[in-house]
Parts: sequence; structure tokens; C-alpha cells
Amino acid sequence: MAKKKIEVELYSYGEYSQWDRESSSIPKLINITNEIESELGTEFGYVLRIKKAKGKRNDFRIDHPAFKGEDGKVMDSFTGQVIINSNNYEFFLGDCIWAPLDDKLGVWTMTSKIDGEIIAVKSLLLKSKK
Repeated sequence: MAKKKIEVELYSYGEYSQWDRESSSIPKLINITNEIESELGTEFGYVLRIKKAKGKRNDFRIDHPAFKGEDGKVMDSFTGQVIINSNNYEFFLGDCIWAPLDDKLGVWTMTSKIDGEIIAVKSLLLKSKK
């Protein structure tokens, strides 16, 4: 029997409405863009639609400008994983800008992998609001 080919679509990217991390709902797209005019509270990222991957693990990573944590040390990239719980799965990967704003500006690169294979990568530029 042939192995099912996983289907992945980078459905949208850019600026989104505020995301409720406790909800299973995906935030609403506000603006498809590669450049985010940043202000505190701006939500940004991408949405993937993944099919035929139920039970697989989605490993994700967000590489960000080198900003410091509360301890004064440069923070590591954000990483995590989720188990894909359906054969028609939507996944939001992103972040929300917090204070101080200036050290969050720059290129943020988001990557998702399944079985060690990159299924999506997207870079967004966070820049000062005009």
C-alpha cells in the first residue's frame, strides 16, 4: 500500500487579529504582507493547512532578532511541537509584539517541519510604524 503524501499549504501570512492561545480557533487575517508595521500588541505569523498527516508531529521554530530576556541574556529561538490531530488541520505559528518594541524590530523567520522535513518557512520583517 502506497504511503499517503502529506499536503501542506501556506494559506496566509502577515498581520492577524489578537490570538487567544487557549482557543482552538485560528486568528483572523488582517493583512497579507511580508512587512509588519509594528506596535505593541501586533500579532503576526502564518497559517498552514496540513492534510493527510494525522498523528504526525509538527516541530516549529521562530528565529527572531537578538533581543534580551528579563535575565539580560539574548533569548534563544522559540521552539515547540504540536501533534496534528486531524487529517484536515490548520496551524497558526506566530507571535505578538511586547515591550520594549525597539529590540523586536527586524527579520523573524518561522519554520515548520514534519518528520525532520521542512514543510514551511516564512520570513517577516517587523519595522517601525510610520
